Amino acid sequence: MKSSFFISKKNVKLSKIFSNVSKKNDFIIKNVKPLHKAGKFDITFFDNIKYKSFASETKGRACITTEKLAKFLPNNVLKITVKNVLPELAKILIKIYPNADVDYPDSSLKPVSKQKYKTVIFGKNILVGKNVKIGKNTLIGSNTIIEHDVEIGRDCVIGSNLVIKNSIIGDRVVLQDGSKIGQKGFGFIPLNKKNMKFPHIGKVLIHDDVEIASNCTIDRGSVEDTVIGKNTYLDNQVHLAHNVKIGSNCMIAGQVGFAGSSIIGNNVSIGGQAGISGHLKIGNNVKIGGGSGVVKDIEDNLVVMGYPAVEFRKFLKNQKK
Repeated sequence: MKSSFFISKKNVKLSKIFSNVSKKNDFIIKNVKPLHKAGKFDITFFDNIKYKSFASETKGRACITTEKLAKFLPNNVLKITVKNVLPELAKILIKIYPNADVDYPDSSLKPVSKQKYKTVIFGKNILVGKNVKIGKNTLIGSNTIIEHDVEIGRDCVIGSNLVIKNSIIGDRVVLQDGSKIGQKGFGFIPLNKKNMKFPHIGKVLIHDDVEIASNCTIDRGSVEDTVIGKNTYLDNQVHLAHNVKIGSNCMIAGQVGFAGSSIIGNNVSIGGQAGISGHLKIGNNVKIGGGSGVVKDIEDNLVVMGYPAVEFRKFLKNQKK
């Protein structure tokens, strides 16, 4: 599986970004990764106490963090303390991945070669980028664009008027007309009365047997990936922001919106027009009523409704007042 769709600059030393790093602590940065995935030549970041457990076990060589959070990191991790983590992280990403802050049009796009994809059924006016892989017996509708390095499994049905980029798609996946998959998320940092762009170097992973209805937007991850688990169904006009992770066997009704970095468990059902705030954890077997606003974590097996969303019995009791 392709680790990144973006070309990184080689041999970028930590001292080129942070001038106060000593020779002893300097190293060539292999990659920028989240706490729980960083390796011994990666730089990572820690900006929220919610990720304390990941911080204490990170294998990253250096970590951008604040003075208050630095104490939770292992002693062998180089701590780069700053006032505001995200702007510093954005600067690093721009230096290492200079083309990840804007979704530039794919210059490798060409009319699809049916000789190259002999076992795939194509509609009309389809453009495909370089190194695209499409599995056997997959059907691609008309006017669809599949950008470079995208992988699509076998026995899929990809509708018309889709744009797919920076994505790995499993087998037997159905993507209905008009959806946009893998574009840059809404990543901006207000800084000194000006918005600073935040590059997105992640991808979208869609596992087997997923169905995504018409006009959905699935943003790629910023540093992590956006993930949709097996046999999960999304209704029309659902939006997944960067880094959202949806479990298996979930049912998401129309116009539901997920803010960035929220994690949704397995067998979760969400009614239409509900909203899920960012950096939340929704447990397994949870049911969320239509129009609800979820602003806190939800434990396994709960049924919630309302704004802010509360347990269903409490919601009914509040309605009687």
